[in-house]
Amino acid sequence: MRIRTIAGAAVCATAFALVPAGAATAADGPIGFEPIAGTAYDVAAADWTEPFVIPQGFTQQRVVDETQLDVYAGADDLTDMNTVNETGPQAGRFLYRTHEVGANGALSVVDLKTGEAKVLVQREDWRRLDGLRWTPWGTLLFAEETAGGRLFEAFLDPSDPTVVTRVEQRSEAGILRHEGIEALADGTVFVIDELNGGSIYKFEPTRRGDLSDGQLYALKLTGLSDAQQKWSSSTYDEKVGAFEWVALDTDQVVVDADAAANAVAATEFGRPEDVEVIGRTLYVANTSEDRVVAIDLASQQLSSFVEAGLNVPVEDAGAKVTGLNSPDNLAQGPDGRLWIVEDNYLSDVFAAGLDADGDGAADTVEHFASLRDTDAEISGIYFGKDPKTLFLNIQHPEKALADGTWTISKR
Repeated sequence: MRIRTIAGAAVCATAFALVPAGAATAADGPIGFEPIAGTAYDVAAADWTEPFVIPQGFTQQRVVDETQLDVYAGADDLTDMNTVNETGPQAGRFLYRTHEVGANGALSVVDLKTGEAKVLVQREDWRRLDGLRWTPWGTLLFAEETAGGRLFEAFLDPSDPTVVTRVEQRSEAGILRHEGIEALADGTVFVIDELNGGSIYKFEPTRRGDLSDGQLYALKLTGLSDAQQKWSSSTYDEKVGAFEWVALDTDQVVVDADAAANAVAATEFGRPEDVEVIGRTLYVANTSEDRVVAIDLASQQLSSFVEAGLNVPVEDAGAKVTGLNSPDNLAQGPDGRLWIVEDNYLSDVFAAGLDADGDGAADTVEHFASLRDTDAEISGIYFGKDPKTLFLNIQHPEKALADGTWTISKR
């Protein structure tokens, strides 16, 4: 066990899941586990049968890859985000995926019962499709992670969720570098702008389930000057505390939501990439900050929930020290915890504990899995209807035709 001193505190390199007295242990619950020993430094390989290092008592299984559905022949499919049809008569049967390619973007669908996979919808002008979310009103939201990125809403045939009947552009929710999307039961949609200097947004529709009209807001911390709201790699830790939602110019957001946010000096973060609401808390993964912030929607307070050097070590690949590096995608676990995957090579998966002591930070952060491929990364972490199964995508591995989707399940 290697011990490092970070920000004045001794932090364990691998066994950093400290459980408070009286708290549930890591192995409890439907997806409970004993943390793995560390990142897959010593077993990394370009070829593999099973790509993940996982805890004892779990299995991994390929759902679909390019050998079964090759959307972009001769190039990586860049499978990115996952969701299933969370509501409706066949809820949980169909897995939807975005493909983060530069042009001719596509959504694909996999029938989890039969294994059949096909392109759901595709268009030449779609670029870098990334974010994906099933809405409580039964549609799919997906978006482009690029300058001038657009948010779209796909409507499905009620009798066949593998057929798209129409797609609508939802510019009112912002033209920006979209990635993470969250949709609440009351119709509220949260989005982010994925760049160093990107903001966090809330869209409130005029009518629930109709995203063609409404108001876009940007988060602004109230304890900082306008100059301090700007992104800086040296001051991001100061971006905590009370905040407000500031209404943005509705004519400007449909052209450039970042410019609209800048006009009101909204708070800027380091590459906010994914969002997840659990209970009354909105979590946002800020990749360049190596932290996930927790945004209490009731008390309107923002805190550092998981952060390298705070409750997870700083990763040092050269010294083979496991830690947090470039958190990217987020998921709500069946245990109510926040699950996090990294946007780096030898990507790791972590599960953050609750904040029982009320200091704004997770009391525990446990290491669940690690990807073995040195040139690949994990994306699209997601729990569907089965609380014992986690979906993960693999992007651009060295192994041929291996872009695809896997599950890790508890036996």
